[in-house]
Amino acid sequence: MKLHHLHALAGMLAFFLIATFWLGTAATELSGSTAAIAWVKSAILSGMVVLIPALVATGASGFSLGRGMRLPAVVAKKRRMPFIAGNGLLILLPSAIFLATKAEAGAFDTAFYLVQGLELVAGATNLVLIGLNIRDGLAISRRRHASAPRSKAAVRSSISG
Repeated sequence: MKLHHLHALAGMLAFFLIATFWLGTAATELSGSTAAIAWVKSAILSGMVVLIPALVATGASGFSLGRGMRLPAVVAKKRRMPFIAGNGLLILLPSAIFLATKAEAGAFDTAFYLVQGLELVAGATNLVLIGLNIRDGLAISRRRHASAPRSKAAVRSSISG
């Protein structure tokens, strides 16, 4: 698998997982079922086993692919990554641990809901930032494919067609 394919796959997986966690949280909060909320919080914490490596793979492969590139889209992606990582490590992961622990104990108190609100805002922020990175990555990919040399058969086909 080529590095840019790994980067795209890991980035899309991370985006999908965060969106799933966010939507699951919002849906169960709206349902009001404490059992469902506790299950989602436990599932999110378990899902970190997949999300964290996906984010690490996305960041590492992205920095490797973008090394030495000065394209505005690459610069923008590099600028967003510290916010995505910091948000994940300093807010989302500790929140997931805290909320899963509180939910398992049935402690749906003010602290739970304050942290839940913070987690929803931080998750939405990461979805927007990762979504912008996906958009810029697709633009970079289109640019790379547009400037790639075409085979003689492709050139002949475009001339005769």
